[in-house]
Amino acid sequence: MNIAVFCSGKGSNLQAIIDAKKSGIFQADIALMVCDNPDAYAVKIAEKKNIPCLVINRKDFSSKEYFEKRIISALEEKQIRLICLAGYMRLFSPEFVQKYAGRIINIHPALLPAFKGASAIEDAFDYGVRVSGVTVHFVTEDVDAGPIILQESVKIEDNDTREVFAEKIHRVEHKLYPQAIKLFIDGRLSIAGRKVEITQSRG
Repeated sequence: MNIAVFCSGKGSNLQAIIDAKKSGIFQADIALMVCDNPDAYAVKIAEKKNIPCLVINRKDFSSKEYFEKRIISALEEKQIRLICLAGYMRLFSPEFVQKYAGRIINIHPALLPAFKGASAIEDAFDYGVRVSGVTVHFVTEDVDAGPIILQESVKIEDNDTREVFAEKIHRVEHKLYPQAIKLFIDGRLSIAGRKVEITQSRG
């Protein structure tokens, strides 16, 4: 199976996915990395690992439709079966989401449905919650609202700084995302309404 990873920034989850693939956690090829930010460190990671890279700037296209058509062309060329969003900060059109329904997953640094949006780590910390966490979910047209695949909690201790808490979140992300990818690749996920059913391993 060929998978694509979409990034906009540092690429730490991209690196975690690469490491998981190398260590045999899942059996699939990372056939494409798509990035909408030419200056993102994720581009350097992909190039270093010889992963085909589509660096694409929305400003170079007259419309979102043409921008996404170029991405779709690359996905089809690489025969991508699963799209993994790893810090990709651009929202897809409803048409794009529908085309790849059930084949786009995202990792979010909070226990959804709490603390949706791009600043979830800071929002949870500033709110003063005792527990937050990480969610891997299918992507739907509504932001951070798709059926949940996996979640894991992360405690916020009294002496944690924002930076310490963020590092805790990232450690869990780097473990949980490859697990979710493996479940998809192994054909163990099915969506039933709002819920994701995980079947037992055939092994």
